[in-house]
Amino acid sequence: MVGLAVLPAVPLDAHARADADPFGLGVASGDPSTDGFVLWTRLIGPHATPLQAATVEVRYEVATDPHFRAIVRRGRGGAYPERAHAVHVEIRGLPAGRRYWYRFHALGATSPVGRAATSPIVADRLRLAVTSCQHWEQAWFGAYRDIVAAEPDLILQLGDYIYEQSYPDLPRVRSFGSPEPRDLAGYRERHALYKTDPDLQAAHRACPWVVTWDDHEVLNDYAGLANREGLPPALFAPRRAAAYQAYFEHMPIRPSLWRNRPAPQLYRAVDWGELASISVLDTRQYRSAPPCSPPDLARNIRLENCVEAAAPTRSIMGAAQERWLSERLAGERRPWTLIAQQVFFAPLWLDGAHTATYSDQWDGYAANRTRLLHEMQQPAVTSPIVLSGDVHSFWANDLMTDDGKIIGSELVTSALAAASPPIGRFGEVTRNNPHIRFHDVQHAGWTRIDIGRDFVRAEMRMIFNGLDRDSAVRSGATFIIPDGSRRISRA
Repeated sequence: MVGLAVLPAVPLDAHARADADPFGLGVASGDPSTDGFVLWTRLIGPHATPLQAATVEVRYEVATDPHFRAIVRRGRGGAYPERAHAVHVEIRGLPAGRRYWYRFHALGATSPVGRAATSPIVADRLRLAVTSCQHWEQAWFGAYRDIVAAEPDLILQLGDYIYEQSYPDLPRVRSFGSPEPRDLAGYRERHALYKTDPDLQAAHRACPWVVTWDDHEVLNDYAGLANREGLPPALFAPRRAAAYQAYFEHMPIRPSLWRNRPAPQLYRAVDWGELASISVLDTRQYRSAPPCSPPDLARNIRLENCVEAAAPTRSIMGAAQERWLSERLAGERRPWTLIAQQVFFAPLWLDGAHTATYSDQWDGYAANRTRLLHEMQQPAVTSPIVLSGDVHSFWANDLMTDDGKIIGSELVTSALAAASPPIGRFGEVTRNNPHIRFHDVQHAGWTRIDIGRDFVRAEMRMIFNGLDRDSAVRSGATFIIPDGSRRISRA
């Protein structure tokens, strides 16, 4: 068993018992590879409160069947109070392309059973469920039932898994019941609250997840160490570090991405056989300071003729991540190249003269976008697709060079559970942005992406009333990208 970090050896309490279900936050698997995956749970006390215990012994089992008649891995280790009794297990050495079932035992209790999988070496298909933005107070998480029914191979969560702030002027279906988190205890409490949702728990049990964070996991619109409160880095850094630690404690992410590093690394590759490469980015931690803004201040503002936004030295990814992705693209050997990241990638002009944009998107880091578009044109890359979230709306965009050449596609999924943007927020979209093929700013939902050898099919699944836990979820728009094409078409 592998913990979140290297911790001193301590005695394990093998005989402790719990007064309530210690697995009340559920279980999860994630980050599959050809020989393994990571398993997650967190032990808690009554009513999702922190477990009042020293280090607790936890056992795990992995089987090839849901009844655990054929167990292929067993192990044990400790759930440490220093890590909120979170448990991460990195499983290795299993055959590729197989489904597995897993469970944990601790404090005299047994966890729910979850399903994991190793990625294949040879694959003809991949089904992704792409989600983003789930606000506890603004909508129910019932859409996860539609996702589970679709039986995806992976759920890809593109950020804003939690929200740190309330919006008192918007309708609520439930309450956070606590103030905005600002320290480790507060972020742990907010994550634990989210994990009590039964539909979210069921989706985590159903299949492996691949996650990355955006801004609300820390503070709305933050960029590196710049923040909307204008705090100097020395004051904001502890809050960001606390939020990052709580995020890792509650997600099925390999602890080897965090252990023995000066800062957590969330960008990584999760590939699917020889069919699709998935590069998962972090566009928050390494950002240059926001353009045309005072020092240390980061807010998503409308930029008017902001020359700084196009400065060559600016980056939304940071130099190390840019080099990593460049090397990935140069060595591409799969027909489908997916780049999973957080915020709107294509230009989104708010005026006809193409002088006004929003600062928090790639428009605020235009030179970095130009560099990445150049990398997407390498001969090894035949069908690049950028997957985005953040804007609580559905979009399908052509990705174009300055001379009008289409070199890829962008699919933007809406919020799974959050309010739609205000009417008129994006201006006259069609008139100002001829590269935008489709947009829907009225519906929440998720995007189902089926990848085969001959084409990619993306279906935008739209929720008709997020205030209704049992709202219908229906197909709103479907798009096709043929093999070898860089152009997206409406099906």
